[in-house]
Amino acid sequence: MQFLDEASVIVEAGNGGNGCLSFRREKYVPKGGPDGGDGGHGGSVQLIGDDSLNTLIDFKYQRFYKAENGRPGQGRQMSGRAGDDLHVKVPVGTTVIDEDTLEVIADVTEAGQVVLVAQGGRRGLGNIHFKSSTNRAPRRTTPGTDGERRNLRFEMKVMADVGLLGLPNAGKSTLIRAVSAAKPKVANYPFTTLVPNLGVVKLGLHEHFVMADIPGLIEGASEGAGLGLRFLKHLTRTRLLLHVVDVAPFDETDPVESARAIARELEQFSPALAERPRWLVLNKFDLLAEDERDARAKEIVEALGWEGPVFCLSAISQDGTRPLVQAAYRWLDEQQRLEYEDETARAREQDMRRRMEEEAVARTEARLGRKRKPRDEDDDDDFDDDDYDVEVEYAP
Repeated sequence: MQFLDEASVIVEAGNGGNGCLSFRREKYVPKGGPDGGDGGHGGSVQLIGDDSLNTLIDFKYQRFYKAENGRPGQGRQMSGRAGDDLHVKVPVGTTVIDEDTLEVIADVTEAGQVVLVAQGGRRGLGNIHFKSSTNRAPRRTTPGTDGERRNLRFEMKVMADVGLLGLPNAGKSTLIRAVSAAKPKVANYPFTTLVPNLGVVKLGLHEHFVMADIPGLIEGASEGAGLGLRFLKHLTRTRLLLHVVDVAPFDETDPVESARAIARELEQFSPALAERPRWLVLNKFDLLAEDERDARAKEIVEALGWEGPVFCLSAISQDGTRPLVQAAYRWLDEQQRLEYEDETARAREQDMRRRMEEEAVARTEARLGRKRKPRDEDDDDDFDDDDYDVEVEYAP
């Protein structure tokens, strides 16, 4: 199975049906007058959020979506049938962008959310509408209007409360395996994780939150090194970032410099995202002698000048993971309560989301601006820049 988080499609609404030019012609009714019916409205194209989808891979193979045309009117004042609307399912967390204007049309954030992306054409009127006292036999009708056609770009971001951030092989996948039912691939080499993974962390019957395991970043990710840009964007919907640092890397790199490198990439990618609360998670403490652990943690924290919460743990043995998830749940619950009760806190969260969306539009504009070229509407070569998919095998 393939994971794809960006896709370009063309949507076209149905055309409206033409009005009918007709006169009543029956035996013994030689001059029955006009009786041309109206056409039917064209069908519209609508997107529907579906939480059972987690990839945009279907849009790689089908990139043109057209709603049904309205039927033309008929005699005896019979109106044409309206075209059926076309409903296209997209994953929850999909941002819809008009490629021509770079306008953000909608953000699909809930299952069942319906977004109109192409309005169907209006019906044409039959000649019965143009009858008057001075024109008893009108030969005028109106044609149906064309349906709206749009070039759209879908960008999917995973929906999670907490995001894991860190270099490759820092132990992010092991951590999400330890605290949730998610089972991402784990191995002792970098870039084991190729796509984002989501896990539900349950603390009680009604106490849970969603954690996202983002593939490891490398230096230069904010400028497009590796697949950094496509991975970093998945963190923009999270409320809390957990910066996972390997305290005993196998290549003997400095954990402090590794943490600083990721912080720089985050700031360069999105200043708004860098303002999100970020906790330091020092992982793989089981590889250190017990009498060295406290001193090592203090050394890293002081070198970084870290002022936020710090958690020391071993994800593989699940030692120290329980306090981390409990603290994260309490923080998320408190933030939701504040946003519900405090208008200032709610406005601050809305402002941050707005800034992130503006930054996302700016990145899209820069990327599409470099790649855009004069295009033939029937030429599918326009979509070649989307094929960043990677092969992923999901275990049952």
